[in-house]
Amino acid sequence: MRDVQIPSDEARQRLGFLPIAETAALAHRGVVIPDPASVLVSSDTRLEKGVILWPGVILQVLEGGDIVIGDDTQLFPGSRLVASGGSIKVGACAEIGEEGGFTLKAEARDLIEIGDGARLLGGGSLILSNRVGRGAQIVGPIRCQNCTLGDGGTYRDPEPDERGAVLKGSGVARNIDVPTGCVIQAFGLFSEGVIRQQSYFHPKPAG
Repeated sequence: MRDVQIPSDEARQRLGFLPIAETAALAHRGVVIPDPASVLVSSDTRLEKGVILWPGVILQVLEGGDIVIGDDTQLFPGSRLVASGGSIKVGACAEIGEEGGFTLKAEARDLIEIGDGARLLGGGSLILSNRVGRGAQIVGPIRCQNCTLGDGGTYRDPEPDERGAVLKGSGVARNIDVPTGCVIQAFGLFSEGVIRQQSYFHPKPAG
């Protein structure tokens, strides 16, 4: 029988991450981690009750940065949040990283804010300062820099034009501001995309 190699806590601690036992012990604070050995969490990370960290999640705090994850938020496999001198603040009931992971990186003086019920999926990233409002969505491998998405209902809200703002497609979004109930779909530069009401993509059935 082949020997099973136990992951070393020495490398974790050298990089500023919690040992496996302390990662598992986050369960005592209401954090759900199905596989603690596959998750890396810096000791300065603040995780509220009900947060779910799926395998392959990395939460890294460097250079005096800070990460706060709100109640009942899920971070799916491949999600990587790095606060290297900056701040990452995620609200309650958000969904980050389904369908390919997601990267958030806040360096010195950067602030990345993710509102309650927001959804980031499809392998994209947020760098520099960004605000993804309540219920807003980024869907697809989109590299976002200094973007603002307006607050609204979640994608489950029956009124499309009252939902949080949406970016969907693929490419680069720089200095983009999308109002509540609106969406930009683009494949390339989002600055060249058209802002539309979400009801354009989700029309109500004729009554």
